[in-house]
Amino acid sequence: MDRYLEKPILKDLEEKIVLLSGPRQVGKTTLSLMLSESHVYLNYDATSDRRIILAEEWDRDSQLVIFDELHKMKNWKSWLKGIYDTEGIVPHLLVTGSARLDTYRKGGESMAGRFFRYRLHPLTVREICEHLDEIPKTALDKLLKLGGFPEPYLKGKETFAKRFRRIHTDTIIREDLLDLEKVRDIKSIEIMIDLLRSRVGATTSYSSLARGLQVSVHTIKHWLQILENLYIIFPVRPYHKNIARSLLKESKYYLYDTGAVEGDLGAKLENTVACALLRELHLIEDTTGSKVALHYLRDKEKHEVDFLLLVDNNPISMIEVKASDDRFSPALFRFHRYLKNAKPFQIVYDLKHKKARGPARMLPAHEFLNDLHLGFAQK
Repeated sequence: MDRYLEKPILKDLEEKIVLLSGPRQVGKTTLSLMLSESHVYLNYDATSDRRIILAEEWDRDSQLVIFDELHKMKNWKSWLKGIYDTEGIVPHLLVTGSARLDTYRKGGESMAGRFFRYRLHPLTVREICEHLDEIPKTALDKLLKLGGFPEPYLKGKETFAKRFRRIHTDTIIREDLLDLEKVRDIKSIEIMIDLLRSRVGATTSYSSLARGLQVSVHTIKHWLQILENLYIIFPVRPYHKNIARSLLKESKYYLYDTGAVEGDLGAKLENTVACALLRELHLIEDTTGSKVALHYLRDKEKHEVDFLLLVDNNPISMIEVKASDDRFSPALFRFHRYLKNAKPFQIVYDLKHKKARGPARMLPAHEFLNDLHLGFAQK
């Protein structure tokens, strides 16, 4: 299937190096190989490919050179900068990796002005309906059951999805994690991932995790950052105009793989929405340069709204997610008094009739997710 980043990446390859990151097995290599029939694919993990990379002996007559997992090479940015400065972008240069490429900042020279970056996300309702011609409700139900990684989604079988997920997580922890960090206590990190799977949508108590795993709070925060860098989880932090205060408060953590969430329909739906919102925000940031953020809202009286979207520091939309409640959440109206430019939405999985009250709109979850884009959030 075509992926949503194909056209913008092709456009940017004409001018810059493109860095493409995202979760393992989210489709980065497949997308890269689809960009041009005339390509060279070199994986730094493969011995023969690594020799070609280090000797700089790839075919210069091809239209595209794809370097996969190049970030595992020492001083890879300095090396790539040298190729770009001496040879330009003929062939076009694409670098892919299953960890955040901006993580590897130690050593080497800056590549400022020489690259554009993209982050590829798992499938969403919007992408499935656009490229697989499925109806939104069916797409949402399959995402809730199978998750958004292409292979298990396209197979359509729960047993396959479970087997895929088990191998997928083990590979990330026992291979990618050890490439990224010198971590000894792998078992405790596995336990922490299991705990996060069952706590989606709840605030994360660092001290509680630290006590349960018998490590320091500092270690817990470090492990969470590692899992974020490896595209296993992503944080949604509480919103406050003072960013420093926001970072000090407890975050919620969501999984890139909705199928891995252990919980009821509400937890799975909230995770699916979080993934879709983050994908849209990253698409905006990667294609326009705007600064984006995904937060949640909570005040001292514990009124709460699940998500707040910001573009260039401007709140544009707030979203409450419900499995079946068709009554408007009072918190939407409470927070809208202070964030008047943030359009309030309540999205419900099992909703028979759309509703409106003042500025707020209540929509079926599948319809909202199918129409989700920046313009929709601003309507």
